[in-house]
Amino acid sequence: MHMKQQQLKELVEQATILQQAEEDDAKLDSVLQSYGWGYDDLRYEDSYELAKDTSLEEYVTLDRLQKSVHNVPMVSFFAGAGGLDLGFEAAGFSHDALVELNPIFSNTLRHNRPNWSVIGPPDWKGDVSDFEDTCKALAECGVSADYPGVFVGGPPCQPFSIAANQRFSKDGENFKRVGFAHEKNGNLLFDYINLIIKYKPAAFLVENVVGLLEVDDGVQLNRAIEMLSQNGYSVEKPLILNASDFLVPQHRTRMFLVGNRLGKSFVPPLKADKKVPCAAALCGDLSKLPNHVTRKHQASSVLRYVKLPFGGRDKLGRVDRLHPMLPSKTVIAGGSSGGGRSHLHPSIPRTLSVRESARLQTFPDDYEFTGTHSRQFTQVGNAVPPVLATQLAWQIYQSFFI
Repeated sequence: MHMKQQQLKELVEQATILQQAEEDDAKLDSVLQSYGWGYDDLRYEDSYELAKDTSLEEYVTLDRLQKSVHNVPMVSFFAGAGGLDLGFEAAGFSHDALVELNPIFSNTLRHNRPNWSVIGPPDWKGDVSDFEDTCKALAECGVSADYPGVFVGGPPCQPFSIAANQRFSKDGENFKRVGFAHEKNGNLLFDYINLIIKYKPAAFLVENVVGLLEVDDGVQLNRAIEMLSQNGYSVEKPLILNASDFLVPQHRTRMFLVGNRLGKSFVPPLKADKKVPCAAALCGDLSKLPNHVTRKHQASSVLRYVKLPFGGRDKLGRVDRLHPMLPSKTVIAGGSSGGGRSHLHPSIPRTLSVRESARLQTFPDDYEFTGTHSRQFTQVGNAVPPVLATQLAWQIYQSFFI
């Protein structure tokens, strides 16, 4: 009873603070400080708080899935912030090269893994569409034809994304998924396929959004598969996996295309017995971890957020309060101001930090994202969850290299 009275007292004080900030048109941050409060002291009206100990046991880190190093080599294309690469690293693979066009993403890779050979700015273009430049860079990394390892990559997926096209008016010319008609990104899949054909790796992985299956009624994807088949590859039926089925505390559905030229069959990873709730990733003290900077919302926004139930949506800000006992909604490549948005924390009426989003994506806590705040969100939101990636990588190793 005493606990409930204390919570009610704090909610009354919180309402006073929020109303004062809104009426005075003052910065909420300043008003909170004058009361000795911080943003993370704010609560929803249902006063829910994450469990501080029991949920944490359910969160599966990449360390728990670590395998012995077997040194099957790999090359990563469209590496981004390294989600796929961390997964393959944990599954025992060794990197010969990573190709990445974006200078900030390249910097993140180098910052966290100085031993990785990153083909990207400022030394190289890192542009897979520039076949000659990419081949020259790969040669300097010792990559040659009849490559004994794996090529992995997820060509930028925005042209195929349903979510991307929901931002357009249904009456507008941009509503239809432009897919392969997109001058640059629509052709990157085939730029990647051409590199596979040239270097003939023992196996390959293509990652993309599920929308790739539907673009042009599947004609283009079938064309890519046909090209690979004609060059000696056995290509598996496209796998559609939801990360929440594989120990990731987030619903995230992606397509994976796996093939090999060794005459072997791929055995996909098995689904886990239970789903990991997002509360498992978000509880505990994250204050000393990198990239844990939270947005300073206006009082008017917080006054709307505090009334939301679990899973409720703030229609004005178009943000959703996560349900703590369920995997989160898909982490998107949003930013702290403009250019996208993150979800609302289940127990604190604010959007998630980059670190909290990275936890939902299962990046290690010591993995640091460089660049501006919004670019950090982009890197996290575009990544394959490492915990899912390592299960795929281990199955590739088990299926093709033993």
